[in-house]
Amino acid sequence: MPRSLSGVDMRKRQQPHIEGPPQVPGHPRPKNCCMCWCGCCKCLWQPTLDEVVAWARSFELVMRSSEGREIFREFLRSEYSEENLLFWLACEELKKETDPTAIDEKARIIYEDYVSILSPKEVSLDSRVREGINLSLAEPSNMMYEEAQLQIYTLMHRDSYPRFLNSSVYRDLLDSKRSSCLDT
Repeated sequence: MPRSLSGVDMRKRQQPHIEGPPQVPGHPRPKNCCMCWCGCCKCLWQPTLDEVVAWARSFELVMRSSEGREIFREFLRSEYSEENLLFWLACEELKKETDPTAIDEKARIIYEDYVSILSPKEVSLDSRVREGINLSLAEPSNMMYEEAQLQIYTLMHRDSYPRFLNSSVYRDLLDSKRSSCLDT
């Protein structure tokens, strides 16, 4: 019989973890490469100039790129709205889950961390969507947060993304990529 995971263990497992490439001898590992909660991944994380420029054309490209999400997350952190991206990522992980016990646990953790009005990381959802989630908690599914996730994605796309493109976080990265291309 599988060992039950505690809430803390599930929170650790809930955070996306993407292994980076092996370290290249003689090259330092300057940054966390991914959204790993513990910062254990240290790879040669370097988006290209083309990737950084493409992020300005499409929010979807930002969200599909682990590097784009990390830069966007840094920006959201500066605006005290990082929980929106964390909620979206947690919902993506829940969608991939097939084990009913893990679905129940992850759904409960997402609720406690991002939907509950008692959570310090509560995301902004309308009352209709929130009520639907409350009803779904009786029999959680891996898709139960789909409408809430879309609402938060739309919020980030319409509200945060335009500010991100004008932020020093994005502009400084773009300028550094442009200048490094001129230096080569």
